[in-house]
Amino acid sequence: MEQGYEKIVVGVDGSEPSREALEWAARQAELTGARLSVVTAWAFAEEPTPFGIVPPILHESESVQEARRDLEEVVAAVRLRHRLVDVQTGVVMGRAAEVLIKAAQDADLLVVGSRGRGALAGMVLGSVSEHCVRHAPCPVVVVRPVRRDPT
Repeated sequence: MEQGYEKIVVGVDGSEPSREALEWAARQAELTGARLSVVTAWAFAEEPTPFGIVPPILHESESVQEARRDLEEVVAAVRLRHRLVDVQTGVVMGRAAEVLIKAAQDADLLVVGSRGRGALAGMVLGSVSEHCVRHAPCPVVVVRPVRRDPT
């Protein structure tokens, strides 16, 4: 491979921005001959109670299976459009930013979507894409939402 990548990691959470990031990453993998690693971070939802934070009463295996089904559904269309791309998927338990940073340890490129919440929300709530840009061991592409022309 002349200036190609060997591995591109993309984070997918099912949101429209993450789907756009997946499509961008698949096109880039097709152009460069890279393998595409599609990663979903999975964690128990935390529910506040008078006694602290308690995870919901779901079995881990059921939740992971549901996350895998959702991920495969999102990736299926990309596999059809980009048949030459070697697409691997994984559901990893943990916080999204940490999972993506770890997945990118041996990657040439990390691709994430941006929900475009704005500067204030990003500072107050934190941002997976911002964390990845600051801490990833490889270059990061943040795919912004496609702006639709209101006319």
